[in-house]
Parts: sequence; structure tokens; C-alpha cells
Amino acid sequence: MRKAKKVLAWLAVVLLGTVLAGCGKKEAQVPSKEFVSEDGSVSVMLAEGWKTEDTEVENWIGAVSADESDGILVTQLVKGIDAVSIDDVKGAFEDAYQVSDMTAVDGVTVPGLENVEAYKCKLDMEGIKGEGYFVYGDTDYAFYGILYASEKMDDATMAYVQAVCNTWKETAPEVVNNSTVEATDTIKWINGTYAVLTAINGWDYTLFGGMPANDDTMELQKSLLEEWWDITDKSSADETIEWLLSEGHRMDFADMMDMLAADGLGDIPEEERADYLLDNYTNMTDEIAQQYARFFAAYEENGIDVMSAWDYSRVMSVISNCYIAGYYTEAEALDMSLEAASVIQTVFDSWDAFVDSYMMGYEYWAEESADERRAVYEELKAAPDSPYQLDWNLTLEKSW
Repeated sequence: MRKAKKVLAWLAVVLLGTVLAGCGKKEAQVPSKEFVSEDGSVSVMLAEGWKTEDTEVENWIGAVSADESDGILVTQLVKGIDAVSIDDVKGAFEDAYQVSDMTAVDGVTVPGLENVEAYKCKLDMEGIKGEGYFVYGDTDYAFYGILYASEKMDDATMAYVQAVCNTWKETAPEVVNNSTVEATDTIKWINGTYAVLTAINGWDYTLFGGMPANDDTMELQKSLLEEWWDITDKSSADETIEWLLSEGHRMDFADMMDMLAADGLGDIPEEERADYLLDNYTNMTDEIAQQYARFFAAYEENGIDVMSAWDYSRVMSVISNCYIAGYYTEAEALDMSLEAASVIQTVFDSWDAFVDSYMMGYEYWAEESADERRAVYEELKAAPDSPYQLDWNLTLEKSW
């Protein structure tokens, strides 16, 4: 998404600033000339006389008409690499420039695109005003956004835009996967310990590491590991994984619960604890007080493991991500995962128990509801290839 937001500055400067200024009389247009992205993965047909504009992104197409009264931008965001959902594409466009009067256009189809949505809108670039037409959709490979900007989206222009969209074509590259192991039940079980996060990220929970192992995903994971974990090499990966296994956030959680117990929270009836926390801790909101009252009751009953799955799930995710990033070999990462999985399996007695602990840990860490993540878990449980259909007590075996 960083790439999308950065390059959409081109949209504001060139496509809107130039096109919406307008400098010529519009002629009837017929798509007859193919425009192909630099990497060859996507193309559209435009009228003769249209000129390519450099978007600085090899899988995007930018062009303006001969009289510079119209412009088009075709964006491709690869699933799991550039974007997690179509909302990322929409958000990137909306962040780039002012849009108003968004109106849905029903019944729009683009051959080859699924889940197509289309909208007409008003555009404003530093006082230069015009009209726009958005088309969104996706394929198995990527999310797409098509923006057409014009002085006026009249009937003739709309007919031309639809004709252009009908020529849209994807030539998705073959995805390289350098993994050498078969996805056995043991590996699927390992994947299950962090499958909720994998799905939220838009990745593939059937693959160890959530994505094919190749040069592109290596760079992606290096960036994400540095951003979220300060992991930049094998040494920092080792330190982070050791911290998650030996301490993690569960130790901080336990210290907090022990402090509340020392302050007398255990002597307060459960139904009164949230009010007690609000009255005695000025930095708590009502929502946080309700959460902490629930955390404390769960901690009284089950101890630190009431949220330890949060740390265990993340250690499994980090190990696999470090494999994708190239900090561990596949065998090293799987060996580490198997060892951790054997510990996890003894702490909990079912997938539901593990996930309940994970959700409480998430709520403690994020200070927000885990309802969205729990919905993802329930959806994954029903999937035919779900790791959650495996027996929790599966005999975990090294197969690599």
C-alpha cells in the first residue's frame, strides 16, 4: 500500500491536474490501440492518439487523450503483497485527491473481473474541477482499480469508457514458490496456530509462511518484520522469538493482574469490578474497565494461559515470516515451529481453547474488541481446507 499511496501522487499531478484543466475539443473515440503495463501483466485498448504517461509502477497503466481532455489510470495491486482487500484500492484513491458526489452505477461488468463495483463522482484538484468514473474488481491474482477522469462524463464518454473496460485483460505472471516441502498435516496444523492473522492479511493459510517463497515476498517480509518487530537479521529474529517463547505480553499481563489483586480487586464482587476500576483508575474508559474486569476473572480461574496463545500464535507467525524473509532456511523454521507446536499442544486441549486465549491476548494488547478476528476464525472453521478441521491432538511429525 505504500507504493499505491506514493504513486497516486502522479494521479493528482498528471491525470487530474493536466486533464481537468482541459485544452481541446473532445472527439468521438473508439478503442483501437493496445496499452500494456511495463511488466506485461495488464492491458487495455484506447483510441488512437492517446499518450502513455509514466506511472513509475511496472504493473500500472496511465494515459491521456490526444487533446488532454481525458485520462485513465489502471492500477493493479497484487493480493497479499500490495493489498489485503479491495478497500485498500478504494482508500488509496480517496486519499490521493478530493472526491465528492460518489454515485454507484449498477449493472457494470468487465470481462475477467470479479466483484465489480462502479461509481461516478466529482473530482477537484486544487480548484480544477471535473468528473470521474471508478471501476473496481479483482481476480485470483490481484485487485484492480480503473479511474477515468474527464471534464464531463457525458453519455458519449461513458459509452467509450465502458468500451475501454471491455478490453481490459490480465496476463498474470506465474508465481514462483521456492518451497520444497509438501504441506503435510503437521505443517497444516502449524499453519493453524496463526491462520487467523494470515487470513486477515489476505495471505494463504495453506502455505507455510502464508505466501509463496520468492524474491518479492522476501522483500515484503523483510520490510514488515522490521516495521513491526525490529527484526533485520537472524540475530534479531532469534532474540524476538526467544522473548515471545519465554516472556511475551503474557508476563506483563500477569503483572497487571497481580497488581489488581494486590489492590483488592479480588475482594470486589464480579458484577461490581468494572465500576470499581473506573472509580479507582482515572486512565480507564468504561470499555477498558469492562475488559479488565473480565480479564481478571479469567486470570483468577485459569492463570497466565488465559492469554498466552497470543504470544504462542505470534511466535509461530514470526518464525514462518522469517523463513520467507530469508533469515532462516525452510528446514530451520519448520524445526523451530515443530518444537514450539509441541509445547502449545500441551498447554491447550482444543483449537477453540487456543483461539479463546489468543482472542483475550489480542484484546489486552490492542485494547479493543476481538469480534472481527473471532468472525474470521468462525469463517475459517467452515472452510473445506481449514487447518481447524485437524485434530488438536494430532501426532506432530517431522516430514521435511
